[in-house]
Amino acid sequence: MSLYLCLWGLISYLKGAVVMPISERAVMGKTMMVLTLTGRVLHDAVSFIVFSFLDILDLVLCFAFKAVDLIIEAEWKPCYCTSAKEAITSSGKILVSEQGESKIVCLTSTKLRLEEISDTLYARTSLVSEISKSTVNELKRIKVEGKSGTVTVQPSEKMKKGNMRSTFTVNSTIVEMLQGKIGGQHSHPISRWSDCDCKFCTSWTTSSKETLFVRAEGPKEKGEGDVLFIHGFISSSAFWTETLFPNFSHAAKSTYRLFAIDLLGFGRSPKPADSLYTLREHLDMIERSVLEPYEVKSFHIVAHSLGCILALALAVKHPGSVKSLTLLAPPYYIVPKGVLATQHVMRQVAPRRLWPLITFGASIACWYEHISRAICLVICKNHRLWEFLTKLVTRNRIKTFLIEGFFCHTHNAAWHTLHNIICGTGSKLEGYLDSIRDHLKCDVNIFHGKNDELIPVECSYNVQQKVPRARVKVIENEDHITIVVNRQKAFARELEEIWKRSSG
Repeated sequence: MSLYLCLWGLISYLKGAVVMPISERAVMGKTMMVLTLTGRVLHDAVSFIVFSFLDILDLVLCFAFKAVDLIIEAEWKPCYCTSAKEAITSSGKILVSEQGESKIVCLTSTKLRLEEISDTLYARTSLVSEISKSTVNELKRIKVEGKSGTVTVQPSEKMKKGNMRSTFTVNSTIVEMLQGKIGGQHSHPISRWSDCDCKFCTSWTTSSKETLFVRAEGPKEKGEGDVLFIHGFISSSAFWTETLFPNFSHAAKSTYRLFAIDLLGFGRSPKPADSLYTLREHLDMIERSVLEPYEVKSFHIVAHSLGCILALALAVKHPGSVKSLTLLAPPYYIVPKGVLATQHVMRQVAPRRLWPLITFGASIACWYEHISRAICLVICKNHRLWEFLTKLVTRNRIKTFLIEGFFCHTHNAAWHTLHNIICGTGSKLEGYLDSIRDHLKCDVNIFHGKNDELIPVECSYNVQQKVPRARVKVIENEDHITIVVNRQKAFARELEEIWKRSSG
């Protein structure tokens, strides 16, 4: 990795070199191309070695956690390493998969529901297997093309007529996780042994209402408008309340009711261990916690990263109520035809690369169920210690609310939210954006940090392509977090202008 960085440093130096004669510049250009190619090859090679090792480590941790779970919780806990099984269990809960879409059948007190989940939860091939498969397929393609020139794949007659038999599979992991809801077994609404049990993280267990934590500011009675703030992945309401709320003008605070929520599974909101953290669950909790109790009928939405997906879904669900949509770094990837949307998005968000570091972190969080659980065990369960050490080392110079948002969640919540919301909605976002373009009249504004290494700027322009009226503003020298944290005063003024314009 250090060699790779050195190569890139040399390239930067060469780019800044003084003007040279044409012949020398030609040589220099070829040298830079060679160095760039060498750096990429080295990076890819090291990434392959590291992630191949992580594949093995995740398998080892799988058995380790199962053993510890059995000892501490007296149960052999299910995980997504198990393969899907074609069976229907006596619990009455099955996962059905058809044409790349997965749904789980669950029972509420009054009716059956189909919960949509992402197949990326249980269909994540190892790096070695993936490369081997792609290599074999490429060799077969070359061999066939060598014999017949070109190959055209025609749909079968059964496909054309729509008589192709549907295949349904049952995933035993999800069946076991939901057994308590129908089978009468004991469910696990509280955190597990590997999750933090401090008062901050478990404050929701003492409440009689199963609602999200909501920080509300503004007039007690209904004002001229309401604003809902939705944070991103492994974050909390503090991302807004510690940055924007103190910087809103007195006029804005007296005009608008401001609602910042901790999403289900994060911050001080409920973190049920038996939840799959599906899109419906997240939306239902937002409605139950904000829209219904505060009688919100017309509102603006401000959302960051993963929160943008929930904002779009909420806007489509309440088309006549949303006045404006302000999206920060929306993760909208255009899915090529013939490609499974969930898998494509997962590979875009988590491409299994070492650099940049934020991409490396996303890759671990998305591909490795047990390694990410081990990280949560070390960091999240002991977040008070890490917060103390961080304050001690930085002498309180670091913004501690970012640490709170990063540490205060459970692995179960983060794992399922990442897959079911970011990956699982890969095929839905296009439809949401079409609805917003054709059926909603709300103002749409998009902000993106030019230096964002997690969600590329192209994602914002992808949204604008679908919704031409959307305004895109790319902020120079800002990244995925500093787009708000480093410019809270300016962004607060921009939001006030958006709300004023949308309410007129």
